[in-house]
Formats: sequence, structure tokens, C-alpha cells
Amino acid sequence: MEDREQYERYRQDRKVLAAIGAHLDPQVPRITVRLPRSLAESAVAAWDREELGRMGEESREEYELRDDAAELALIGMAITSRGEWGGEEVIVDLDVVQIAASVRAVR
Repeated sequence: MEDREQYERYRQDRKVLAAIGAHLDPQVPRITVRLPRSLAESAVAAWDREELGRMGEESREEYELRDDAAELALIGMAITSRGEWGGEEVIVDLDVVQIAASVRAVR
């Protein structure tokens, strides 16, 4: 019973977190970042890649890996659509969610 109550508190916490996100989302514009060309090219390759077939049942770790790959592809989409290539870097405006996902992957 204690676990059930704990998870109910977590569900309530998620609702508060989502309410904060709904409040902050319109306040946070895209942020202009610079990426090395090689990393930008890898992100674009992830965007261009076609994943065929359906995913079966996956573990939590597999789900998180797939989610991170999807975030990389979304960064690749942003680079493709609005990136400015110059020399050895790319300048692109990224959503704060994409930036947060990449920083979270480091931790």
C-alpha cells in the first residue's frame, strides 16, 4: 500500500511539473547554438535515417536509448531546416527541450 501512495504522490508531482512547463514554455524562445560540423552532420544523418520495422517490447534502458536517438534526429531536423553551415561549425536555433535532452545525455 505504501508504494501505491508513493506513486500517487509522484503522479501529483508530475501534474505540478507539467503545469510549470505549461507556464514556462511560451516564455522560452529557441536558443542559438554553435555545433562542430562533425556533430551536426551526425545529427542530420540520424534525421535522414529510415527506421524500418516495428519495435517489440523493450526494457526501460532500450526505451531511453530510442528516446535519445529521437531527440538527436529532431536536432538533425532543426539543422536541416534552419542551420547555417559555415567552416567547421553550424549555427542553429534549438528548442530548449532539445538542448536539455542533449545535456541530460551527458549526465
